[in-house]
Amino acid sequence: MYPRDVLYESPKDEEGVPASQPQPEKVAAGLPAVVSTARYIVKEPGVVRGTQGLLRLNQDGGVDCPSCAWPDPEKRGLFEFCENGAKALADETTRKRVTPAFFEAHSVEQLSRRSDWWLNNQGRITEPMYLAADSLHYRPISWEGAFSHVARVVKEAAGPERLAFYTSGRASNESAFLYGTLVRMLGTNNLPDCSNLCHESSGSALGKTIGIGKGTVTLEDFNHAELILVVGQNPGTNHPRMLTALEQAKKSGAEIVSINPLPEAGLSRFRNPQGFLNPLHAVGTLVGAGTLLGDLHLPVIIGGDLALFKGLCKQLIEWHEEGRPTLDQAFIDSKTEGFEALAQDLKGTPWEDIAAGSGIEPDQIRDLAAKLAGTERIIICWAMGLTQHTNSVETITQLVNLLLLRGALGKPGAGACPVRGHSNVQGDRTVGIFHKPPQPFLDALEKEFGFKPPSEHGYDVAETIEAMDRGEVDLLFSLGGNFLSATPDTGRTAAGLQRCKLTVSVATKLNRSHLVSGREALILPCLGRTETDQQDSGPQFVTVENSMGKVHRSQGTLEPPSPQLRSEVSIVVGLARVLEPDKTRDWERFVNNYDSIREAIEKVIPGFEDYNHRVRQSGGFYLPNGPREGRFTTPSGKAHFTVAPLLVERPQPGHLYLMTMRSHDQFNTVVYGYDDRYRGIKNSRRIVFANADDLRELGLEAGRQVSVESNYQGVARRVDGFTVVAYPIPRGCCAAYFPEANPLVPVEHRDPESGCPASKKIEVRLL
Repeated sequence: MYPRDVLYESPKDEEGVPASQPQPEKVAAGLPAVVSTARYIVKEPGVVRGTQGLLRLNQDGGVDCPSCAWPDPEKRGLFEFCENGAKALADETTRKRVTPAFFEAHSVEQLSRRSDWWLNNQGRITEPMYLAADSLHYRPISWEGAFSHVARVVKEAAGPERLAFYTSGRASNESAFLYGTLVRMLGTNNLPDCSNLCHESSGSALGKTIGIGKGTVTLEDFNHAELILVVGQNPGTNHPRMLTALEQAKKSGAEIVSINPLPEAGLSRFRNPQGFLNPLHAVGTLVGAGTLLGDLHLPVIIGGDLALFKGLCKQLIEWHEEGRPTLDQAFIDSKTEGFEALAQDLKGTPWEDIAAGSGIEPDQIRDLAAKLAGTERIIICWAMGLTQHTNSVETITQLVNLLLLRGALGKPGAGACPVRGHSNVQGDRTVGIFHKPPQPFLDALEKEFGFKPPSEHGYDVAETIEAMDRGEVDLLFSLGGNFLSATPDTGRTAAGLQRCKLTVSVATKLNRSHLVSGREALILPCLGRTETDQQDSGPQFVTVENSMGKVHRSQGTLEPPSPQLRSEVSIVVGLARVLEPDKTRDWERFVNNYDSIREAIEKVIPGFEDYNHRVRQSGGFYLPNGPREGRFTTPSGKAHFTVAPLLVERPQPGHLYLMTMRSHDQFNTVVYGYDDRYRGIKNSRRIVFANADDLRELGLEAGRQVSVESNYQGVARRVDGFTVVAYPIPRGCCAAYFPEANPLVPVEHRDPESGCPASKKIEVRLL
């Protein structure tokens, strides 16, 4: 019997003030971004500590931003951070502390009735904490005692398949590599990670079509592109530093097209906050009209991207057959296979279905196709608006088809650009955090560490939730992250967590996963990226990989908030001492000097040759990327055109398709506040954005409180206390913030190939 009565959903907003009618902004950044940055810095770390952190953020040899994975320019300015990066730094370097006295004063039941914003706002956790099965309060525990609890549960488990080890994208290459190695020593590949929730679909699609599950462009390519498509992505909120790259591309002559159900301020106009460094341009860049970025916005319906890209490919092929040179025939003949099957499929796809499936008129599709036909210097960027559907892999393969038709891969100013949302999520996968590891990697691991790694596939995130729900997971260990709030189907995930014997969270701050836990729970507080990591050989640095495959170092210099904190590497090695003492006897060298970890990575993973030397060079180094160089690393050596079915779907009468999204005042599950400045929302997060005509048809007035209900395979899921607002979104569509809307997303509702939950298209009713 689970003894704790806790809320698994974040309670209603602390302020309790209903949202006003939104007035979306048309310009991103500028003076409001500068003011917002200053406010967070003053409030959390203070001017001195905050300024010290900001001046090292994204600098060569400084601190890699704990926010998004957008790459750094070769020539860096004094301030290489955005508003969201400053918020992330302020959040980590806050002066507030969560001590044992705090947990003594607040039971887990009481804490669960506070919002996610309130929990995060309490500050940094200062020492390891343990929640016993019969207790309502966390109590302090020694590091050795905490590791002993983990060892006990591992030893008592009926088999390694009952153990699961989650990884957040903030883990460094060094800690992630050791973590994955230790987990495989235990006999399992149950390594669910945050890639499973975001760009898993990108990796699956790109891997089978071009031979590598990563993007093919560099930051420099944006300066040479003539046409940039930004698809299913909101750079102004999720990757603000990308706006600077788009601004530079625009000044170099590129056209920029936004493809997204919602119009976003960041793809309209951009006031570069760096303008305040130049008094001659400060007024224009901070408060003026800004730079016009978007030349065209195509408001596809939710899930309409596959139809749109099929339409673009169909038009290019039709024109080519009519005698217009719209295809790169030499590239297609020498570098690809499968063209005839694609052409046949598109020939049989009616234009009426393409228009109905995308929500875009054929003439608008032809206008964009004409732009594509005029250049091969095309970059297509995308994010979770494409990756979180039941047909995400198929959708991304159609995007690749378009690039292949124009020969827009392996050339300057051209290629595929999946934009990662977490700072080292791509690096973690590169160094082995994967539930389906390739055999060559396992063979190299065996050679280096002298044990036989398991080859059976493990659980991804969705499969972990299902296994927990069946009572088949004894231990969930999380290296960072907020598993409960990041995942779909919040109620089912909560029930699964509570069926575990022990849940363990390596964390810097309090979150909801610490309250909705296993029968026992541990919180292991770790250093933040901004802080000095002092080991026996001296201060250490770690390495990360950005969205474009470049590996570089990150080293904090600020004083940690507590002497009890340990680095992630130290935590993994400490765990290894008690879990696999015979196999990890020499791992002390890893924690004493992280160069030793990088030497091991170099021996196991291709592309890391001379790792320690190259990563100390200015800017770091790029990992090998065949398609970037014009070589497709598929088994045949050629890129593959892919055929995907087009299903024209509409919600049932009285229903809408819901997409989840992030507000401007949050990073992933971390909520900084209740405003979404660019969309005009104040004082609330429980919002449903819907088309005004749909609201009239449903008999709802803007500002009304509603419940939102999904019904999947006969199981109803519901969230309450949401306010509907009229917004420019296509008919039949609506949107809401995560994690508040995550309870509506069934865990079974996912892409069958990538396993990525389909959080961007859920059929709902507003009640």
